[in-house]
This record gives sequence, C-alpha cells and structure tokens, in this order.
Amino acid sequence: MRLLLADRLPDHTVDDLTALGHEVVMEPGLSADDLPGRIAGFDGLVVRSTKVNGAVFEAADRLVLVIRAGAGTNTIDTEAASRRAVYVCNVPGRNAAAVAELTMGLLLAIDRRITDNVADLRNGQWDKQRYSKAEGLLGSTMGIIGLGSIGFLVAERAAAFGIKVQALAKPGRSPQSISRAEDLGITFCDSLEELAETSDIVSVHVPSGAETKHLVDAEFLARMKPGAILLNTSRGDVVDETALLAALDAGRVRAGLDVFDHEPGGGQAEWESAVARHPEVVATHHIGASTSQAQRAIAAGVAEIVEAFAAGEARHCVNLDPDRQGSAAISIRHLDRVGVLAHILDELRSAHINVQHMVNRVFRGGEAAVATIDVEGTVSEELLTALGAIEHVLGVSVVTLGADELS
Repeated sequence: MRLLLADRLPDHTVDDLTALGHEVVMEPGLSADDLPGRIAGFDGLVVRSTKVNGAVFEAADRLVLVIRAGAGTNTIDTEAASRRAVYVCNVPGRNAAAVAELTMGLLLAIDRRITDNVADLRNGQWDKQRYSKAEGLLGSTMGIIGLGSIGFLVAERAAAFGIKVQALAKPGRSPQSISRAEDLGITFCDSLEELAETSDIVSVHVPSGAETKHLVDAEFLARMKPGAILLNTSRGDVVDETALLAALDAGRVRAGLDVFDHEPGGGQAEWESAVARHPEVVATHHIGASTSQAQRAIAAGVAEIVEAFAAGEARHCVNLDPDRQGSAAISIRHLDRVGVLAHILDELRSAHINVQHMVNRVFRGGEAAVATIDVEGTVSEELLTALGAIEHVLGVSVVTLGADELS
C-alpha cells in the first residue's frame, strides 16, 4: 500500500510500515484544505487531528483506507467515506492511560488551585493565606459519564485517591465490565439527572455524536451540586459552552477542560474563548493523548491496522454496518469448485435479492465449503430450489433475521 501520513507520528512508524513492504510519505504540514489536492495516488491516509472532509474522498483515485491515529473519528466525514466504499478505522484504547492521567491532573489543579499558585509565584506574589483553603478529594463522589476504556482508568485513579465512583446504569454491559466495576466499588445511577445531583465531580468520557451533543446542558448544570467540578477530556461539543459559561459566571460550578467546541484545528493559532479564559476554569490545549507513551502505542496500533488490512481484515472499522444485516441469512453448503459462488450470485440477482454481507468458509481438507449470505428481500421457495439445483451445491437453508440478531 502507498500511505500518506498527514500528521506527525513517531519516526519509527515510517520505518515499521516500510519494513512491512508499504510505501510511506509523512507530510505533517498538510492542512485539511491541502488534503484534496494531495490525496491522489495514495491507497491509505493516516491522520491525528487533521480534518478529512468530503472533498478528500471526491478527489481520491485510489483511496481505500483512512486511519484516525486515536479513538474519535468525528473529524472524518465517515458518510462521504461510506459513499465511496472507503474504510475508516480508528485506534481505540491506546491513549486511555494518558487521558486518564490528564483528567486527574485537571482535578487536582482545580481543587488545590495549582495554576493560580504558579501564576502568582511567577509574578513575585506570595499568598499562602489565600491558597491554604481547599476542600480536598478524599471521600468525595465522582460521577463518570462514559465507562469505557478511559472511564475505567479514571475510576481506578480516582478510587486510589479515596474518591467514591459512580456511573450511569447501562443495559447490556458485558460480564467483564460488570466484574471490573464491582472490583472498583463503582455504583450505578438510574439516570443522568441522578448522577448530576449526587456527584461532587462529573467526568465526561463519551464520543462526539448526535446522541452526545450538548449532553451536559443548562438543565444538567443546574442539577449539579453548588461548587461541583465538571471535567471534560472527551470532545468539546459534548458540553453546551453557552450554558457552562453562565454556570461559571453564577459561581455554581468549576471546570477542568482539555477540549472545546470550535477549537482550532491546527497545532498553533490565535484563539479566543470566554470559557477557556474564565477564572473558574483550568484548561489545556487538547493534549489528553499527547504523551510519548500514548503516541508510541497509537503508532503501533496504526501499523497493526495497516498490516491487518493488507491481509484482508478491516480492524476497528467504524463505518461498516454490523455483520448481520438484511432480512434473511441463506446458508449454502457446497463443494469448493470454481464458479459455484458466481452461479449462486447470478441466481440471487435474477430473483432481485440484494446481498448485504457474505462469508465463504472452506472446511479442513479443502473439499467443501459453506457460504453464509445475508440478503435483503423475500427468499422464495422457488429461489431455494434453484440454489439447491446448482451443480456442486450440497444443501441450502434459510433463517429469517430478527432485530435481536442484527448485531
């Protein structure tokens, strides 16, 4: 594959990918506006913070894979990618420890007013009387919104400080997740409102999306305890900044923020934010994942995705529909002979049946195989008879897919 790295990754990433037989070009100076004019001739694109808009996919002539060197993919137009059959993959979990560490750093800085301490000392001011007042974290309650890989690591670190941790109850948690929560003593709230009302600290760790946009809004902030702390190291648009600014001005909450709505897309820029400048806010420059440890881990994840893709596996792909799709699954046992699958697909086309997903697995020894085909449309008895009559087909069965099976 020929790969374009549009953001800086560790130099050894290029060496690792080159050693695997890929041609790699790293141009970290490219902007979102530059990408459409540069993407021609590349099979893959790797980005960190650079936005990938629809124009990139329209201009691409060979592009089949876009990798976000991190977890969130909100900076990539995944709908445009899907229309062009381009895989969009991410590298989840590799930066979790770094983000969790910064989350706790923001919390400590707010509670002990570390940034104000430093600023006054650098300005030649000694004010122990002012800065000796702090509540302390021991025995407080932290509500975590988004108990995923980052949320769990924040919970572990918070528990080590003697903070009681609670999260939002969510149906369908895996047994491993439930067991881990029990080990950490995490309790669960039945609603977001309950979490807001009973937490001294609220830490947000959810992806950006339609369901999470302004999840923390004026109503949520009004329910928070007076003087409570809001931490956001996820995505800026999860918090309604207008509502947050009003709550800050009213003295109801304090905040530690690493992300902002409409933050600059590049590494350096002139930028004004009333929220970031607020005296009740400790803010950083969206650096949650920016540790050498995290970047090495993410770079390794990028190489793993590229190598898996070259072997035929789209690992951590975010824009493919779930494996089970359509209205029915047809299972066809057949001898592994040339032309059998082509004949099967011809019969489906003649019946105006659209294939949604298909897997053909060969049995040990290489004599026979089974094709499982998820289709959309009415599978008639006539079609099943026609499929069964194909030379080298051993048997045909069909299962209707219900909502519970579409996962």
